[in-house]
Amino acid sequence: MSRASAETTSRTWRDIPRSVIALGLVSLLMDISSELIHGLLPIFLTTVIGASTLMVGVIEGVSEATVSITKVFSGAISDRIGKRKLLVGIGYGLAAVSKPVFPLAGTASEILAARFLDRIGKGIRDAPRDALIADITPPTIRGASYGMRQALDTVGAVAGPLLAVALMALYSNDFRAVFWWATVPAILAVLVLVVGVNEPQLPAGSEKRGWPIRKAELARMPPAYWIVVAIGAVFGLARFSEAFLVLKAQAEGLPLALLPLVFVWMNLVYAIVAAPAGILSDKIGRKNLLLCGLAALTIADLLLALLPGLAGAAAGIGLWGLYLGLSQGLLSALVADTAPGDLRGTAFGLFNLVGGAALLAASTLAGWTWHELGPAATFALGAGFSVLAFLMTTIGLGHSAAGEPAK
Repeated sequence: MSRASAETTSRTWRDIPRSVIALGLVSLLMDISSELIHGLLPIFLTTVIGASTLMVGVIEGVSEATVSITKVFSGAISDRIGKRKLLVGIGYGLAAVSKPVFPLAGTASEILAARFLDRIGKGIRDAPRDALIADITPPTIRGASYGMRQALDTVGAVAGPLLAVALMALYSNDFRAVFWWATVPAILAVLVLVVGVNEPQLPAGSEKRGWPIRKAELARMPPAYWIVVAIGAVFGLARFSEAFLVLKAQAEGLPLALLPLVFVWMNLVYAIVAAPAGILSDKIGRKNLLLCGLAALTIADLLLALLPGLAGAAAGIGLWGLYLGLSQGLLSALVADTAPGDLRGTAFGLFNLVGGAALLAASTLAGWTWHELGPAATFALGAGFSVLAFLMTTIGLGHSAAGEPAK
């Protein structure tokens, strides 16, 4: 790296607003909490609760669909009242309240209820949070800001499963004892949000009233935004729940206490890639990086479908993490790039609704395919959807200014 390039990168990091970094730390703490549970939940459901893999798929799909539906209204409401931090706080608060339900649950329906409450919280917070990042970040470093928040979020997703492994060893595989620890970082996340995040004040009289989503406002969304929404839908189809990665690792012989390492490995790759990918997308555009991510996901699915043993699973899971690092922050930046400034919350909400509906369909279909045809067919299906997403992204962004570097 040349000196000029190094100085530019250093300046980029320094220019990221402090509130964005604080939001990243909040995400880090909540992800430690969530992944401490989520890394063990598929096996807890199938071995302790006695649920089927189809039920695992339904729970994950319903949970993610709940997030997406809620995001539509929370994002739009944040546009209308001009109070994004309030909604972000409510969302993180609900997620924190849900955590004690997991160690107390005795049936799959109770786990579903806990996941529902947790996902309601995520749905309330995510669209206003992503819109808030766009509100306080200059367009020229927007990819860097989303990448930084995503990277910190993913560090938590690495730390959570590692903590789960240590606690499973400490408590002799007592799932419920481990789940109780998830309440601590969840509470800390809410405290950091309250103290560390500042929201810019809207001009007096700019707040809107009435129904949060209106036809006239949707008509103001440019064609480039709807292209991004369509691309987000096929990305959702290509990426079913990561719970199936845990089930795959278990099927290949990974010991029970080490299963959270699936998320450690995936999220370690994710965390390493996310921030540099965001910075690079600000300089060269987002399209080619998204296509590289989809190529990684296609190869990951093929390895998971065709290569037996833990080595094949590890390679596929690592490439899955590479895909996430090259796609998730960039998709958020694309929404911010293409949506009107006063409708960003609505834009993020609609984007996540469509993508979440696709993820619901994909996760439910993956659960059915696993139950009826086995894991190889499940991941082969995922590879097919990845190829479809690759083609749609190539065509969609090839005919749009979306995905080009900010001027």
